[in-house]
Amino acid sequence: MQASLLAGKRALVLGVANDHSIAWAIARAFHDHGAELALTYAGEAFERRVRPLAQELGVSLVLPCDVQQDEQVQGVFEQLQAHWPQVDIVVHSIAFAPREELKEEFSRTTREGFRVALEVSAYSFVHLTRTLAPMLARDASLLTLTYFGAEKVVPNYNVMGVAKAALEACVRYLAAELGPRGIRVNALSAGPIRTLSAAGIAGFREMLRHHAERAPLRRNVTAEEVAKAAVFLASDLASGVTGEVLHVDAGYNIVGF
Repeated sequence: MQASLLAGKRALVLGVANDHSIAWAIARAFHDHGAELALTYAGEAFERRVRPLAQELGVSLVLPCDVQQDEQVQGVFEQLQAHWPQVDIVVHSIAFAPREELKEEFSRTTREGFRVALEVSAYSFVHLTRTLAPMLARDASLLTLTYFGAEKVVPNYNVMGVAKAALEACVRYLAAELGPRGIRVNALSAGPIRTLSAAGIAGFREMLRHHAERAPLRRNVTAEEVAKAAVFLASDLASGVTGEVLHVDAGYNIVGF
């Protein structure tokens, strides 16, 4: 029987898209470790996917949250405040760029495409943190999901690489700001995994093959492996860890060939 590392913790997980998403794997792992959950969805199409998944885990707090709509972010705070005394864990697994921005050369990124990618993928983490700040527990753990394309050039990742680089900088600045309150802020840099968002990246199958051939473990990682790392960072086992980008990518990030 595994230890319940998150027993008594209340966790908000944003970004569950379907049963293949990393956010869903994290939600299941949190549930298995004793956390009480709240999930969000962005729009009716995602609501139809998220609610049945929430029912699997007995989650009753399923809230609308389009991060581009300030009133919906505020609504999440108000709903949580009405049901929970505090929030112990926040998982931000949200990223988006218009698909056409991932097909052209990077220099052809449009002003609007750049704005949307940075707003949804990076600024939303800052906005969410600021909105939830009054409810965050003294030892709260905030997590976001990033990717190696923030550090090195990955073909066809384009403006998303810039957005993820901004997100990682946000992690460091938020960690420095919130650290005096005992709040930790970290990022998980997952290797390529077949998800809904990954489907928008041209040549993704080749990316998977390339990664598996060159990663030290000679394979790709699973969403469940990322979820296990999320449990660690959210738990007291990582009480001294903040401002970090933890790679869960079979070691690919260390390879120089």
